[in-house]
Amino acid sequence: MLTRWGRDLDPDHPLPEHPRPQLVRDTPWLNLNGRWQYAFGTDTLPREWDGEIVVPFSPEAPLSGVGRQLQPDEWLWYRRTGVTAPAGDRVLLHFGAVDQSCTVWVNGTEVGSHTGGYLPFTLDITEALTPGTQAIELRVRDLSETGPHARGKQRLDAGRIWYTAQSGIWQTVWLEAVPEEYVASLDVVPDLGAGTFTVTLTTSRGNTRTDVVAPVDPRPWTPEDPVLHDFEIAYGDDRVRSYGALRELGTTTDERGGRRFTLNGRPFAHLGVLDQGYWPDGLLTPPSDAAMVHDISTMKELGFTMLRKHVKIEPLRWYHHCDRLGMLVWQDMVNGGGRYRHLVADLPARRPVRIPDRLYGVYFRDDAAARAEFREEVRRTVALLGSSPCVVAWTPFNEGWGQFDANEIAAEVKVLDPTRPVNHVSGWIDQGGGDVKSYHSYLRPFRLKRRRRERRVHALTEYGGYSLRSEGHDRSDEEFGYRHMETPAELERAFTALHLEQIGPAIAAGLSATVYTQLADVEDELNGFLTADREVLKIPADNVRAVLDAMRLAFRSPGFTS
Repeated sequence: MLTRWGRDLDPDHPLPEHPRPQLVRDTPWLNLNGRWQYAFGTDTLPREWDGEIVVPFSPEAPLSGVGRQLQPDEWLWYRRTGVTAPAGDRVLLHFGAVDQSCTVWVNGTEVGSHTGGYLPFTLDITEALTPGTQAIELRVRDLSETGPHARGKQRLDAGRIWYTAQSGIWQTVWLEAVPEEYVASLDVVPDLGAGTFTVTLTTSRGNTRTDVVAPVDPRPWTPEDPVLHDFEIAYGDDRVRSYGALRELGTTTDERGGRRFTLNGRPFAHLGVLDQGYWPDGLLTPPSDAAMVHDISTMKELGFTMLRKHVKIEPLRWYHHCDRLGMLVWQDMVNGGGRYRHLVADLPARRPVRIPDRLYGVYFRDDAAARAEFREEVRRTVALLGSSPCVVAWTPFNEGWGQFDANEIAAEVKVLDPTRPVNHVSGWIDQGGGDVKSYHSYLRPFRLKRRRRERRVHALTEYGGYSLRSEGHDRSDEEFGYRHMETPAELERAFTALHLEQIGPAIAAGLSATVYTQLADVEDELNGFLTADREVLKIPADNVRAVLDAMRLAFRSPGFTS
């Protein structure tokens, strides 16, 4: 199944936009998306190549032109020749994401390796360059759920809530020319009260850090007025352009004692939708920049104020679009660990269990090295997305998947980023930590259970999931959802009743955030507002907006306004 953007794809120039909107140079850069050679084989360089693959789509994705699943005992090879490197003192090779582990060669010289299928990495390839054009080779291995690495919703035996495992390059590959000493990264922290940004530079010269305080017009960022402040940073011969937004996150207590999230000092309703970020033609990779914008803007037009990015890290352009369009984002970390066990991954949906997550074996987290790897990826995720104004909350764990030491990890995240709330576990199994008391509710009516001593904000971070098949727009012959609907009218009535009878009263009683499942259908899951191809909105937009308007009114308890 192809989306409209997939049908219009230019396989020689897919996703041509600059992939890093918050650190842009005017120096030359070269997008390497397009046709590469590929081969499945062993860990040694193949003598013959299987054909062409369209990067940055994984071989499992229809838009790659390959249509083959990489197995855990195989290696996937890429080669791109005839590359003209941009002229500069140093030349950097950037990979937006490669799933899961890879090694890179330039002109036969090994230049680096990386593990972590959802995070970007950069290699300085200057010393490996030769006169004329260059050749780049990449070797990839992906253990999927047979290994401990971060994998999110991918599984080799996909079905129900688990999706097609993918491998290899799935975000933009690009070359960039930089000065001998250059800015490697920026950390932008707003101070709304002072009307300033503190910009911390990490540079190539021994990772030295420099703080710059920049005053700006003190106009705050809100979803209704998502104003961004552009600025330029000079470091020696390097010049980089970036942006930030003045906004402040916090909590307050309403007249009834309920904890509420605030934005810029005022209570704000987090009305969200679960966003898996999967596409029928690109899998993890959006088929185009316009496709990303479509999903975000459609949910905003329906009246949602927040997207929960579910166990996936998107390309940086996705967060840029949320920044400029005015969409809040709750960001999940990408889970890993061993094959999930019924006791902690499924059973808590039906009956409450309280199992300490220091019992690593119960939570499929026996591997100490894998636990350390997850902690490092949490740190890297916060560093990667911490400057994005749209990101307003972190969620380290979901439903016991790969969970361990959740309270400690939530505290670590809070040290890394004291400006955002942390939802230490979404759903189950609550360890009492973080800033959020999270609930998932699919199998029974939802009623908010207020505890007198609960200091955390209450959030319903998954609910709904009503399914409806739309003939001609479904990728799968199977259907998964938490309640089946036969017609659009039945779905609309059930969606309205759910919110007016359960969610609205819970909001009035102190619930501060909601996340409906979900934005779009994904493979067997036919419980999206949109079909997988994004062509059908299953509930009329006016009906959804009317329900969400009613939810906003529910926030307005006596003495409280949102």
